[in-house]
Amino acid sequence: MGNTFGSVFRVTTFGESHGPMVGAVIDGLPGNFPLVEADIQPQLDRRRPGQSDLTTPRQESDTVQIISGTEKGLTLGSPVTLVVRNRDTRPEDYGEMRGAPRPSHADFTYMAKYGVLASSGGGRASARETVARVAAGAVAEKWLRERFGIEIVAWVQSVGDLVAPDQDVLTLTRAKVDKTLVRCPDKKAAEAMASIIREAKDAGDSIGGVVACVCRNVPAGWGDPVFEKLSGSLAGAMLSIPATRGFEFGLGFSATRMRGSAHNDPFVKKGKSLGTLTNHSGGLQGGLSNGEPVVFRVAFKPPATIGLTQNTADWGGKAGELKARGRHDPCVVPRAVPVVEGMAALVLADAAMRAAASK
Repeated sequence: MGNTFGSVFRVTTFGESHGPMVGAVIDGLPGNFPLVEADIQPQLDRRRPGQSDLTTPRQESDTVQIISGTEKGLTLGSPVTLVVRNRDTRPEDYGEMRGAPRPSHADFTYMAKYGVLASSGGGRASARETVARVAAGAVAEKWLRERFGIEIVAWVQSVGDLVAPDQDVLTLTRAKVDKTLVRCPDKKAAEAMASIIREAKDAGDSIGGVVACVCRNVPAGWGDPVFEKLSGSLAGAMLSIPATRGFEFGLGFSATRMRGSAHNDPFVKKGKSLGTLTNHSGGLQGGLSNGEPVVFRVAFKPPATIGLTQNTADWGGKAGELKARGRHDPCVVPRAVPVVEGMAALVLADAAMRAAASK
């Protein structure tokens, strides 16, 4: 299984949804870097389940523990291991669902590849695995912030057909994002999004949405121009998150409807260096960062496990119906915000170290 991400700043995640724990091993973090659990916990608190009636009712504190790689609050240069123990597990909820694969879930493809399923939940295909990504991403983000002043802020841009007004990516903060349960910084749009999610939940259904993200103060020249493009690394990272369906940066697909004269970003003098007047490229040109804010969006599908009875077939091919049990999010985007931020941090930390190694 592909459980390791990155080439210099490497992260390996482990654990299943209803197993004893999930966690991550980080390799490549320099020694003598200040790191304690309190540096990591805030992002896990933003991702944890049971935050509101818009999320799964599963109750987990998601308390992180550093069990290797640090001493007296400083990294040793050896692998840093982070663990989060699962407390509110209910594997019995999944017993009656084992007779048939859930529609659009990973049950069928997981069985096709491995010939076995985790006894409960989605195993490694469960969104519970993202706890480890967020924990490791918080470490990467701390290093990026202290080394380069990089700021990463994600927010919910849309739920279903409702799209919030554009945000000022130069000034948007996490504090503003977190003022609403949906994590949309536009209050009016956030209230409407919450209503849409509640309607889907009350109907036993689910709904999708889009998370946008900006990474500020990324130096120019990170990435490579061919197979290791920074844009490609970000795309791969985001599409590895469960339930993702699309990735675009800058003006994205809307650029296909423009002429080059309208889409091109003119260069201007900014301080002691060049910058661009506009940022239609989303901070990425030729696969490398250009010094402008890196702006991208990630599309998430409706969660596959819903409360409605669905038509399916059992493992032997006999047609029937399946009504899922368990505790699941009616919409993943409110809790996906810190996951997107974490994966962006992992990409940028690896890119920073690769850039330093190439000089």
